[in-house]
Amino acid sequence: MLNKKFKVLLAAVVVFLCLFGISAQGQEEAVGEKSVEDLEIVFIPKNSGNPYFDSIVGGFEKASEEMGFTFNTIAPATAEATSQIPFIKTQIQRGVDVIAIAPNSPDALNQVFKQAMDEGIVVMIVNSDIPGSEEYRDVAILPMDFEITGSSQIELMGSLIDYSGDIAVLSATTDAPDQNYWIEGMKEALKDPKYANMKLVDVVYGDDDPQKSLTEAEALLTKYPNLRGIISPTTVGVAATAQAVENAGRAPELQVTGLGTPNQMRRFIKNGTVTAFALWSPFDEGYLAANLAVDLALGNVAAEEGATFTVPGLGERVIGPNRVIITGPPTVFDKDNIDNFDF
Repeated sequence: MLNKKFKVLLAAVVVFLCLFGISAQGQEEAVGEKSVEDLEIVFIPKNSGNPYFDSIVGGFEKASEEMGFTFNTIAPATAEATSQIPFIKTQIQRGVDVIAIAPNSPDALNQVFKQAMDEGIVVMIVNSDIPGSEEYRDVAILPMDFEITGSSQIELMGSLIDYSGDIAVLSATTDAPDQNYWIEGMKEALKDPKYANMKLVDVVYGDDDPQKSLTEAEALLTKYPNLRGIISPTTVGVAATAQAVENAGRAPELQVTGLGTPNQMRRFIKNGTVTAFALWSPFDEGYLAANLAVDLALGNVAAEEGATFTVPGLGERVIGPNRVIITGPPTVFDKDNIDNFDF
């Protein structure tokens, strides 16, 4: 008799669960699933106070406002190779869902990246990559095809100095993986007979610090009085170099170009210190990275070659070889178009 009552009670429980559309397994899934509003994404730039990365942050913030995830950004004061490690470790301890980072070193952060991935955190490299160490991150977001960044900078400088004369490069830090890759591309491009009359005489490093970059640029002007051009593939460096050339009254015989933001370089373009420089949209890069971060964290997109995702306003993007995504082509800014841009 007791067994019969138990069976009736069990049947009633089953009916109750069915009526409410739940099961023990379903309850576990409901508890474990996350919505976009549950996600926390953090972006760690190379260093604080860099307007280029501020623009990337703006893209993340726009996506956060539109989609509802929690977004934070933190950065070390300086761009040394290991300065980001304690920031990454803090985010691992906090249990964030995505760590997006512009690394200051091609390999010094690999082990802490692995720790993050072991905890189920999506690791996304933004604005560069860690070549040869792809197993330590899920994806890499590049602003443009880095295979042509160095060569395009040489071509832009060549067009400004009639493809003749000594040139120098003022970069960020000695360990910066993106700038170092571009500089190698510049050196390779200079082997082309088209640039036979151009000579790279020096590469110096301003550590993405405005004052040090200015000092290094001034030293180049003193050391090479016949210098025809300086390429600075970093927003801090190109603005500092333009300031040094303006202070010395060396324009236009000494041309400055590189990668800068319109708002930084507008005055130098308008007063003739700089004729042209280039950049992609760091804002779009941050916006794309944020949208992909959500898709990866929620499992809507797999971090594998060939996977596609769509970014509002930017269209469809494909995860390419080595799980790299390209944001878009660069723009060359000059006096004719610079007022069309505000970033």
